[in-house]
Amino acid sequence: MTQKLIKNGTIVTSDKTYKANLLIEGEKISQIGEGITADGAEIIDAQGLLVLPGGVDPHVHLDLPMFGTVSSDDHYTGGKAAAFGGTTTLIDFVSQDQGSLEENIIRWRAHAEQKASVDFGFHMNITRFNGQVAEELTTLASLGVTSVKVFTAYNNRLRLPDGEIFKVMRIAGRHNLLTMVHAENGDIIDVLVDEALMAQKTTPIWHARTRPGWGEVEASLRAVAIGAQAEAPVYLVHMNVAGEVDQLAYGRHKGVSVMGETCPQYLFFTYREYERPDGAKWVCSPPMRDLEDQVRLWQGLEDGTIQVLATDHCPFYFDGSKPIIYEGKPIAIPGKELGKDDFTKIPNGLPGVGDRLPIFWNSAVNTGRITPNQFVKITAENPARVFGLYPQKGSLTVGADADIALWDPELELEYGVKVAQHRTDHNLYESTTLTGFPVQVYQRGNLLVKNREWYGKPGMGKFLPRAAGEII
Repeated sequence: MTQKLIKNGTIVTSDKTYKANLLIEGEKISQIGEGITADGAEIIDAQGLLVLPGGVDPHVHLDLPMFGTVSSDDHYTGGKAAAFGGTTTLIDFVSQDQGSLEENIIRWRAHAEQKASVDFGFHMNITRFNGQVAEELTTLASLGVTSVKVFTAYNNRLRLPDGEIFKVMRIAGRHNLLTMVHAENGDIIDVLVDEALMAQKTTPIWHARTRPGWGEVEASLRAVAIGAQAEAPVYLVHMNVAGEVDQLAYGRHKGVSVMGETCPQYLFFTYREYERPDGAKWVCSPPMRDLEDQVRLWQGLEDGTIQVLATDHCPFYFDGSKPIIYEGKPIAIPGKELGKDDFTKIPNGLPGVGDRLPIFWNSAVNTGRITPNQFVKITAENPARVFGLYPQKGSLTVGADADIALWDPELELEYGVKVAQHRTDHNLYESTTLTGFPVQVYQRGNLLVKNREWYGKPGMGKFLPRAAGEII
């Protein structure tokens, strides 16, 4: 069994920071403490570095078909981008396509396993409901999938009516599944989109104007209320508006088992980005909001009202008619140019899986807004706990998978598309100066990244059957 000994580093967990050595045997952490030695072990000198658990991103969309194209990162390239940013575990979504839920999961798992470069799990989208689906929901946990996602928007495509959402949540609650909710008001969106198109208002800013924030406030409270009545836990995805944080806080105060996430794009950008000539780059659903919303989202992360920082990673080229060079080969995938004359045809989604940790560290830890321990909690431990992966993932404990990011808190670099490894032609944080970056990243003890060199391969990532998560 191979051994690796990380020496002289500073270990950072959610509750403490301390100097210690860490021994990896095979794929697991076997010892942590001062003065640990191991004859014949590979020595990794972490002097001056922080030893962090690999990040856990519980909200990514890889190889997702949309508007006649597909998101530009697959399970190989998305995992590679994640690892360069210090994230080693991803949770993707299985679409409810032809066949049973089990058949969809088996098919998507086979698709992902041949490419995956980091470990991954699945959520199951529930976009149609009947008696058969109700029965199938009771077996999801046996397939290692312990969370489902429902939508209050995307009428006639993904949305379930409230009564069916209630039925899904009730079954989920009885079988230790967590229901994730995309909370927007689909009816009002449809009215506003139709009116905008009729008035020939087709530029990217109308993506935001036809998806008003009040729709999310209302829909998030509705999701919390349905969960309370179904006696089931609820998780609000990609929270982006101040009132939504207020509804989450209200539900938690009332004793409802509700949790939530936000994403970096909502902390750093506003709807004003849509007025830029390249505004399509920022088109995602839900859209960016205002500065006052950013303030409340930051407060929610700082005080623990919001439990998780995820990404909703779903990248598309800005101009897919022009190839980029990826791993030495030209590749072009149709992207946001598909909607150059109609905002409703712009593929919805952003790159972010590799940006999440360094961008957040630079703006949150370096400024003192949160501690390094809170950083670990929000980006690794909490998502692992909520989604049934803890302590295998998201922790530096004996017996955990040796998913480790060695972090140089003093390393300064200019960030952008040349540093990030997303398979796309742009980066939202182009030319941002960062201080603090991962310099070595390990997945189950296997080296993935060292000094911005890639050592991973397709198929290295393993599927993660998940247990029931925790309510935190």
